[in-house]
Amino acid sequence: METLQKIAVPLLAVALFLLAWEGLVWVNDWPNYKMASPSDLPPAFWKFRWLFLEMGWQTLWRTVLGLGLAVLFGTLIGMMMGFSRIARDGLYPLLVGFNAIPKATLVPVVSLIFIGQHDFNTVLMAFLISFFPIAVSVGIGLSTLEPEYRDILRSLGASRLTIFRKIALPKTLPEFFGALKVSVTLAFIGTNLVEIVAPHGRGLGALFKSGETNGDYPLMFAVLIALAALGILLYYAVLVLERIFAGWAERPQS
Repeated sequence: METLQKIAVPLLAVALFLLAWEGLVWVNDWPNYKMASPSDLPPAFWKFRWLFLEMGWQTLWRTVLGLGLAVLFGTLIGMMMGFSRIARDGLYPLLVGFNAIPKATLVPVVSLIFIGQHDFNTVLMAFLISFFPIAVSVGIGLSTLEPEYRDILRSLGASRLTIFRKIALPKTLPEFFGALKVSVTLAFIGTNLVEIVAPHGRGLGALFKSGETNGDYPLMFAVLIALAALGILLYYAVLVLERIFAGWAERPQS
């Protein structure tokens, strides 16, 4: 029953959203060049189905690779800030300042530095926009580790590695996966910024730009729905990993 509820409730929410969207367009009598309705999207998906498969895959693998790099480097930076107050005081203002820069302004800079390296630029932007929440969450999780636990293990002869593996790592996992859920959506934003802005770009962002150039508004909205679907797919992949590695932190709800 619980499994059925977890499947049925999100599907019902999506159906209600689509019905509300369709009703809004119908009530206002908007043409599809002003606001495409959900009923306009299936023909667009079918007409460009092979492009959606090709471009969707290109967007997905670049986003996943950028997110993977964000996890790797964000975790390392978070560990540095969590275990060293000097590193935390030095790195945190830099990270906050960098995160405050609108990432859309970095796209032309990155494109000029790495001219013609579209795949690299796309992965790099996905990484740059998504590593900050991971670094901060890991750093906060490790820096707030209860000292009594560490002292007890040290008195029993535990090494720093054992303390990290037994206490610090499990304590950080809930914060880490919470940040990873945010980073998933941010990585897609970074990927699509480059795909839309860069000339001769590839991926769903380039397909959206093509629809805009040709005035094909159903295609543009179909691309947005495809991006949302990929984001939901990665989000639930993170939920599965969270259930595997940090399921113990989930409190049962009445």
